[in-house]
Amino acid sequence: SAMPVAALLLALQGCASTPAGGNAQANDPIESWNRTMFGFNESLDENVLKPVATGYTKVVPSVARTGVTNFYNNFQDAWSAVNSFLQGKFENGGINTMRVITNTTLGVGGLFDWATEMRMERHTEDFGQTLGAWGFDAGPYVVWPLLGPSTLRDSFGLPLDIAASPSTFIDSTPWAIGVGVLQVIDTRAGLLGTTNLLDDIVIDKYVFVRDGHLQRRRSLVYDGNPPESKAT
Repeated sequence: SAMPVAALLLALQGCASTPAGGNAQANDPIESWNRTMFGFNESLDENVLKPVATGYTKVVPSVARTGVTNFYNNFQDAWSAVNSFLQGKFENGGINTMRVITNTTLGVGGLFDWATEMRMERHTEDFGQTLGAWGFDAGPYVVWPLLGPSTLRDSFGLPLDIAASPSTFIDSTPWAIGVGVLQVIDTRAGLLGTTNLLDDIVIDKYVFVRDGHLQRRRSLVYDGNPPESKAT
């Protein structure tokens, strides 16, 4: 399945959108391994994912790409609803549930995002955030081949997050692979502008991505209001 690469791209999306101010508290005891894996993932992206995603944006009309993105977001909303309930965020869980119901029915299986038009706010949650809400510390930073940036805590959540993707629910292996590959391509296409900017302005991309990832994950666990002490 191509879903591990999708996890890498989703992690990159979060890092790219978060300014990294040189996190002196970064827990990175295996930096040598992490930099090696980071370089491997960068090479894979530069030689395979980025060219394919660029071609995808040139060939597939914008309206079709939006529909594909909405379809995958609908699955993410369903998984976010589960994690919201697990964290005791019942209002957010209810809103995410209504989003899924609305977009699955009125939105023709999620191809149209009517829920956003109806001002139902997305509340994105994953199992790593759930573990954080339950009190588990982030632990050491780790970069996995294909999976990308993570922490020890979030690594335990990744298998469930990946299992919540649409390809898991398809019986036919070829179709499941195709759906997974399309998700990777669609996700990478949405990051083309951001990652091009990173390449232009960042001196040490590894540190930028690491610090941005850790800061963003910490902010997500605490819903944007993390405590001053102890990275979690």
